[in-house]
Amino acid sequence: MSANSRLTIAAHALTWIGLYQRRGHEVATSEQIATSVNTNPVVIRRLLAQLSKAGLADSRRGAGAGWMLARDLSAITLLDVYEAVEPGPVFALHRATPDPECVVGRGIGPALTAVYDGVEAALRRELAGATLEDVLRDILKAA
Repeated sequence: MSANSRLTIAAHALTWIGLYQRRGHEVATSEQIATSVNTNPVVIRRLLAQLSKAGLADSRRGAGAGWMLARDLSAITLLDVYEAVEPGPVFALHRATPDPECVVGRGIGPALTAVYDGVEAALRRELAGATLEDVLRDILKAA
């Protein structure tokens, strides 16, 4: 099982756009962003479409087409980004109902749900406490 990198790539793209705009550019192309992320521009366009639906990014079509932030980096939390690209819970229970005649099959769902709910709450709390401005500050401090 591999880790999901959608949150990381989305945060990378938005932070890159924010820095690019601060350096005097109006819009960024998906090709430019993809170069920084080291991925295909199609991946970036798909993610930015989701971020646009969530009100985090805007696009411009036609001459001078590209992407821009819909809100300032300081007004975008990692939770905002997470909710835009990772719909649904962090963990899921079985796809098929376990055997109700088995003590483990009958009890595993409620036991794990309590743990998963706590993990989800902690994750959301941590992500809500960090903005993309914080991320960019840490990046520039380390550069």
